[in-house]
Order: sequence, then C-alpha cells, then structure tokens
Amino acid sequence: MWENQIPAFTGVGYRFIAYDRRAEGSAVEDLEALAAHLALDRFHLVGTAAGGIVAVDYALTHPERLRSLVIANSIVGVQDEEYLEMTRRLRPAPEFNAIPAEIRELGPSYRAANAEGTRRWKELSKHVAPQATKNRITFAALGTITIPTLLLTGDADLYTPPSVLRLLAARLPNCQSLVIPESGHSAFWEQPEAFNGVVLDFLSKH
Repeated sequence: MWENQIPAFTGVGYRFIAYDRRAEGSAVEDLEALAAHLALDRFHLVGTAAGGIVAVDYALTHPERLRSLVIANSIVGVQDEEYLEMTRRLRPAPEFNAIPAEIRELGPSYRAANAEGTRRWKELSKHVAPQATKNRITFAALGTITIPTLLLTGDADLYTPPSVLRLLAARLPNCQSLVIPESGHSAFWEQPEAFNGVVLDFLSKH
C-alpha cells in the first residue's frame, strides 16, 4: 500500500521499511521482533487506518524505541464507551459495513478523477488483515504518549472526520494535526504528494 511513499522517502535519504502484517498474533510483538531482527535503534513509526491502531499500541508498549509517531486516517482503537458510542452514531452497523469498501474508504473526489487508482487500491486492500492489540487503548492511555506525534485525516474521511481528529489530538500531549483536502480514509493513496510533504516535513524536525 505504500508504493506512492517509498520513492519520496528514500529519495531524501530515509530507510523505508514496509512489512506485511499477519492475520494472527500480536501486531506489537511482530513489529518489535522485526525491529530487533533489522537491528533498528530509535525510528519513526507511520501507520494509517488499522495500522494507526498498531502504531498507537506500539507507542504505548515501546515508547523508548520511537523518535516520532505519525497516525493517519485512524480511529486509533480507543475503547472508552463515550467514544465507542460516537463511532456507532458515525458508522451505524450493519448499514455502514454494507457500503462497498472503496466508497467507504476512498473520497468522492479521488473516485471521480482516478478510475485506475481506485482499481489498484481495491486490488491491494484485499490483503489488509487485522491483529489483536496488546494494550487497552483509552483516552487516559493516549495522554501518556509524549512522543512527538502527527495526526492526519482527510476532509472526506468517513471513519475519522476532522471533528474526530480534533477530539483525538486534544488527548495527545505532544501532538499536531492536519486535514488533507479532497481526501477520504486513504490520504496517503489519494493525495500522496500532500501526504508525503507533510510527513517528511514533520520527520525532519524529529
């Protein structure tokens, strides 16, 4: 899914590690095992959508390993009842889940303008797999993450609209946030130049 990011990041000197998450086991333990195998020291962690939940879970477990945290278009996995109730209003089941994935997760501007990109996204998104979290993610837990954090969303994101992004950003003590125009739940795919520019600028400061 990161094919629009790898050239931009490696082109300015970053080592870019993209890996396939398994459909079982602990995502945090897998990521830590990978970091150990690759002999990484401190690194930047970028996660989008369900990967953003993994990134938050990892930051709660291994904060000492991270230089910065970027979470894009993600509900971040908060389990507080007030937040869960809001998400049920925002995405009522089963009606919301009955909507085709590309309509739920790609903004209308992108689908209208890029038929081939939409087709490619659908092909790749079939391989995305969820994994269990290690921590119970709550608003209180978010308040313990002091790593420099960037939150991003798209203005047409049905999962994390700008109002939800502001709600989450307010709970993170060392956070900045930004809304990418004309983008849905896949800003990294729909608006890669904007996404890459914002993230690279943030990483350069940390």
